[in-house]
Amino acid sequence: MYKPGIFFLVVIIVMSSCGVRRYLPEGERLYRGATIQIEKEENVSASSRSLNKQLKLASRPRANKFALGQPYKVWWWFALGEPKNRKGIKAYFRNKLGEPPILSSNLNATVTAANMQALLNNLGYFHSTVTGDTISKGYMTRAIYTANVFPQYRIKSITWLNDSSELVRLLKEKERDGILKPGNGYRLSDIQAERDRLDLYIKTRGYYYFSPDYIMVYADSTIGNNEVDLILGIKKSIPVNARHRFTVNRISVFPNYTLLLPPPDTSKRGMVNVDGLMIRDTIYKFKTSVFTNNITYRPGYLYSSRDQNTTLNRMVNLGTFKFVKSRFEQAADSAGQHRLNVFYYLTPAKKHSLQTMLSGLSKENKFIASQLSATWRNRNTFNGAELLAVKAYGAFEYSFSDTLKNSNNYRLGAEASISFPRIYVPFFKISERNLYPPHTRFLLGYEIFRKQLFYSKDIFRFQYEFNWKQTTNKEHIFSPVAFTYINSRNISDSFQKQTIRNPGLIANLYDEVILGSFYSYTFNTANPFAREQWFFNASLDVAGNITGLLNGTRQARQHKLLNVPFAQFIKADIDARYQVKLTDKAAWINRLQVGIGLPYHNSAMLPFSKQYMIGGSAALRGFRMRQVGPGSYKPTREDQAYFLVIGGDYKLQFNSELRFPIFAKFTGAVFADMGNTWTKDTLLFGKAGQLKKDFYKELALATGVGIRFDAGLVLIRADLGIPLRKPYLPDGKRWVINEIDIGNRYWRQQNLVLNLALGFPF
Repeated sequence: MYKPGIFFLVVIIVMSSCGVRRYLPEGERLYRGATIQIEKEENVSASSRSLNKQLKLASRPRANKFALGQPYKVWWWFALGEPKNRKGIKAYFRNKLGEPPILSSNLNATVTAANMQALLNNLGYFHSTVTGDTISKGYMTRAIYTANVFPQYRIKSITWLNDSSELVRLLKEKERDGILKPGNGYRLSDIQAERDRLDLYIKTRGYYYFSPDYIMVYADSTIGNNEVDLILGIKKSIPVNARHRFTVNRISVFPNYTLLLPPPDTSKRGMVNVDGLMIRDTIYKFKTSVFTNNITYRPGYLYSSRDQNTTLNRMVNLGTFKFVKSRFEQAADSAGQHRLNVFYYLTPAKKHSLQTMLSGLSKENKFIASQLSATWRNRNTFNGAELLAVKAYGAFEYSFSDTLKNSNNYRLGAEASISFPRIYVPFFKISERNLYPPHTRFLLGYEIFRKQLFYSKDIFRFQYEFNWKQTTNKEHIFSPVAFTYINSRNISDSFQKQTIRNPGLIANLYDEVILGSFYSYTFNTANPFAREQWFFNASLDVAGNITGLLNGTRQARQHKLLNVPFAQFIKADIDARYQVKLTDKAAWINRLQVGIGLPYHNSAMLPFSKQYMIGGSAALRGFRMRQVGPGSYKPTREDQAYFLVIGGDYKLQFNSELRFPIFAKFTGAVFADMGNTWTKDTLLFGKAGQLKKDFYKELALATGVGIRFDAGLVLIRADLGIPLRKPYLPDGKRWVINEIDIGNRYWRQQNLVLNLALGFPF
């Protein structure tokens, strides 16, 4: 019995074998690729595999892709033919499924061999040789290269030519902790990287006109024993200005610069001197503090590329300017004094904008949902680069499930926020000069949530927070005041009757005040192209501590604030992710999430808005959200209908995913998910949901496969999950691997979970 997929693949390969030959121009063959043979001399420590890999970088041209020895993508290219319209459907599929043939006439084995030999010399394998030849078979041609590799030369010493100048003294001091070290293998790329590193350093010491090309490096390979002496120095032919430090003479700022015609007036007429900055704001759009706070140097300062880059980065990240341009020129009257005039040309962004968004989705709990939002922004509210945002939104959820049909929900809300580009603390002025400007945000919001036929909730929010980046990969968020007020009303008779049967449902109606503080720290790998990538976020959320201390509360919901019981808890979260690139397009990603919520004294449980949930497209993809946990508890349909949130006070989750390319913009994934939540108290879900010493026995486990399509602005994801371990089954029967029966329709309905989502799960 033949499987259709395998049969189709075999047919395509056979057709490509016959079809490509027919389409090739007369006298041409298809380039099959290169074979590199490594012949090592004695004392060559590098492996033949690593040498082969490095030499392939210099191999040209790149061969077509093959499957089972056949150029299937070239066949698609010829089979689809030349499209009449380059932007049509035929052109799209031809470019995605196929690729143009690489012909033997594109190959020059002699030139490529010379390039490989030059690469070996650049890596320190002096005296090595590479020869190239070709071999043809049928309608294909392959290149054969033979590399005779001699031992790599190593650096014996590094010295600077005698020069008493301040420039050479600074370079010699910085070179001591550089890339080049005695004992290291000679590499031309290391020498180039060291010159660039020294150039970056010297530009922070006033040498504006310096260039890495002005540093010369001699390599003496005649000393024997496969070693080289490196001799560094400054070229004698460099410009005079490159040998001198420059100070800042004048800083001119034009905040109303435009790229449109006619050209803007950039004369000095009407300039105002503010804290050493010459500002010409002819339209009076900006407070001078926008420039005094974000230009990090002043006249008289020694030129530094670090100060310049910090200033540009801060200006760009204000969000008020569409374009930021700078220009340096030597001051005309600075003969013998080496001074620079600096000019900043700032093009304001459009002050007002309105953005609307309509979204729709199908949720895993058999609800369909839609949301419409509109956001109005003012990017320079008080002329100090403040950002005012006013948002209004509405959303509804509707269920087709018979048991949830009368449990439809909707929400309406509005929020306003104002963000200041500085640390804003009343009665205090905090000065800083980091690479990114800090932001202080005040947010005020209101939302009404209606759970149809059951109850309504009014939610008021106020937040005062600081956001700042310590470096490009370290970010902090601190909210000294985070206030939420929740009020329940319009409680239906049917819901009140239900609470008699299940008293735990009363928790949905709790009025509550959450008054606390929040801190978050985020770290990620600075180099986005590194093979190994790390992401780490830790946060701490506390509420009711000072209030509880003043009231001396010891029992749940005993004391009140604003005539409403206040929440009292400490909540800590860790989210750690590790990614390793296996190839250019394949990666292995892991995520660990640990959450610990400690409600105490005035709270028996975390507020619903703070509880941990699990299941769904970004957590346990073999279980639907609200249908697993906490602990060994299995939520009933009544729980799903009546509870605002089905979650817990503690969470442990681990995900592992292998991502790999399929074709064109489609990628695949194989994943494994594990985790669960637990409660501190038995109030809502009894002892089954409570955290126990052997909590690890209640971990849910799922696996599955996924396919993703990169549509450019958004990634569309479909993951098919299968549960392997169900914590709500009796102990000893929770592993269900042996029950997998793909051919059984009932098993598929109960166990296959399709998750549709946008973006990666983590």
